[in-house]
Amino acid sequence: MKEFALKYGCNPNQKPARIFMESGRELPVEILNGNPGYINFLDAFNSWQLVKELKESTGMPCASSFKHVSPTSAATGRKLPEDLKRACFAEDVKDLDLSPLACAYVRARGTDRMSSFGDFIALSDECDEVTASFIAGEVSDGVIAPAYSPEALKILKQKRKGGYNIIQIDKDYVPEELERKQVFGVTFEQKRNNCKIEAGLLENIVTKSKTLPREKAVDLLVSLITLKYTQSNSVCFAEDGQAIGVGAGQQSRIHCTRLAAQKADLWHLRRHEKVLNLQFAKDVKRPDKNNIIDLYLSDDPEEVLGESVWRNFFAVRPEPFPKEEKAEFLSKIKGVSLGSDAFFPFSDNIDRAAKSGVTYVAQPGGSVRDDLVIDAADQYNMVMCFTGLRLFHH
Repeated sequence: MKEFALKYGCNPNQKPARIFMESGRELPVEILNGNPGYINFLDAFNSWQLVKELKESTGMPCASSFKHVSPTSAATGRKLPEDLKRACFAEDVKDLDLSPLACAYVRARGTDRMSSFGDFIALSDECDEVTASFIAGEVSDGVIAPAYSPEALKILKQKRKGGYNIIQIDKDYVPEELERKQVFGVTFEQKRNNCKIEAGLLENIVTKSKTLPREKAVDLLVSLITLKYTQSNSVCFAEDGQAIGVGAGQQSRIHCTRLAAQKADLWHLRRHEKVLNLQFAKDVKRPDKNNIIDLYLSDDPEEVLGESVWRNFFAVRPEPFPKEEKAEFLSKIKGVSLGSDAFFPFSDNIDRAAKSGVTYVAQPGGSVRDDLVIDAADQYNMVMCFTGLRLFHH
């Protein structure tokens, strides 16, 4: 297939639309089901690059959940502890522990479930039956993978009344060195960002604390590779082989850090006993549960806990989760990793990161205030690496 006609571009008024190769080569994808749109393909191609590179870097099966050309999360295929399975609504997934790929997507989907609603999924390996079965229960626009088992394909083709978007990509496809795009009729050309994000980038440790455990180095690589395919400015928190908070597309670096930190805090709070033990009303569906949990953890929980409304959401009225109790729980979190796609211009980013348990940091360095940022990291006994590599993505 040399081109694929799209229903429309970013918006319904943007017609005609298509994808094709300027070189005249065959497209590196095959559409196995559905009718993917313009934004679907943007998500698919960006997310596929992410999981392919993440697997090359970590050696583990990987998955990502994308929305509007930025990842809500990316994750490696580590087994989930029982509390995380419950937080991700995956405690009843059959044979989950036997499928690293399914574990990776459960983690990616479960990180920021509000943002992942209607996501596009990327899988680094052949989609198996366990992974497909979990995807079948989620609200999602489509999936891209290098292959699908017959059982997985059968399951996915039944999703969305038979209209689910399933894309298979040539795992050996390598794009040309130069890439182009048009803006306002003007063609931009640049060398593709094919920099390798590997452990060697983390060798320049600039803080007094120098010890970087291997598993934390992996977390930093997860954060940096995630950032490589996130709309800039961006900051990413990572833990246990997955991105747990992505702050994307903000004009100010501190706003990136605050947004990512807030999402990381919510990821941790979802694993608290009070959240795991919520007893929802009988007819509450999974997407509604996500919204209810988000409100329960907010600064205004009365929207779901109020005397006149709680029965709409819960079978048993939950105990309140006071702000002070949440802060105490979060204060015990340590060992979180943080990556930034560009240097930190002020130390306030480090101050905010410390409040969310960050101990390990990777950033390019190069600010005129690097000394102040390093001093702040030293005050919190952080380990900070200067990678010398900026990762802007637009």
